[in-house]
Amino acid sequence: MFERTEINGMVLSNRFVRSATWEGMAANDGAVTPKLIATMEALAGGGVGLIVSSHAYVRPEGQAGPGQLGIYKDELIPGLREMAAAVHAGGCKMVMQLAHAGKFAPESLTGQAPLVVSGYDEGETPHREITDQDIRELVAAFADAARRAKTAGFDGVQIHSAHGYLLSQFLSPAFNRRQDEYGGDINNRSRIHLEVYQAIREAVGQDYPVLIKLNCRDFAENGLSLEDSLQVGRMLADAGLDAIELSGGLLTGGKLSPSRPGIKSEEEEAYFREEAGYFKKAIGIPLILVGGMRSFQVARRLVDTGAADYISMSRPLIKEPDLINRWKSGDHCRAECKSDNRCFKTGLSGNGIYCDMK
Repeated sequence: MFERTEINGMVLSNRFVRSATWEGMAANDGAVTPKLIATMEALAGGGVGLIVSSHAYVRPEGQAGPGQLGIYKDELIPGLREMAAAVHAGGCKMVMQLAHAGKFAPESLTGQAPLVVSGYDEGETPHREITDQDIRELVAAFADAARRAKTAGFDGVQIHSAHGYLLSQFLSPAFNRRQDEYGGDINNRSRIHLEVYQAIREAVGQDYPVLIKLNCRDFAENGLSLEDSLQVGRMLADAGLDAIELSGGLLTGGKLSPSRPGIKSEEEEAYFREEAGYFKKAIGIPLILVGGMRSFQVARRLVDTGAADYISMSRPLIKEPDLINRWKSGDHCRAECKSDNRCFKTGLSGNGIYCDMK
């Protein structure tokens, strides 16, 4: 678990990844703040090998929540550079997650009607359906954001296509009812992913890590299936993608959401492990597995058995930023996180996300 590994030239000190976590600590325009830098410094000093930034919105109308990190304009680069440098000083690597919330971008926050992949249902808040021109501009926005991340000193980028955010919505029949070349079978529904990937690759070059966070399934009626997700993974791997972080579920998924509550036993951990096995057999690039990891023993078993190459966590590192150092020291007691999801509510307080476990 603590051997040095490499993803397209990015050397990692161990197999533990801090999965992208909305901190609610950025400025109103998405700029980095001292509090956000301090949070990253604590994580880097706590021993994690790789930090994935919170989802950074690539266009202003793609902001999902208050205090969210932005990467939609060059003026944000100096703060991002300072944050990346602080992480590097702690001996850790950092990847920028690039995102657009689509349907889940509230108009009350962005001042614009949310973009949707296809028309909205009766009774829903009015949205604006994405046009071909919107798609071209969106692809360019992801590429520009990747360029900014590289300029700021980040070690790679991760495309966010999970949990029902915009790119994830394209993949899911539950959201995508388009009749053009971006709708229909999985080849069409994943077309924008290949376009985004190729545009990013052209912007950053071949020797810069490009990853994706991908739903294995939506766990929802008419949602993305495992079979279709595997096909997307294969296509991206064949195109040159460097690694996949496998997740699942939708923001609206309740007990089957990406951050499932009430994980009390090892059997309840790694709740995407079955799907990960299919990905490992089918796709020959590194697999990062997220989803309810709480025990060192579970993490080690997943790596030892070849179910995953890296173990990714979010909520445990909110409670214990130094968890990985604790495990490395030989103290393999279970993470203190109780999986009650109270931490996400604290992020709405305006003071940023923190654990208020009682």
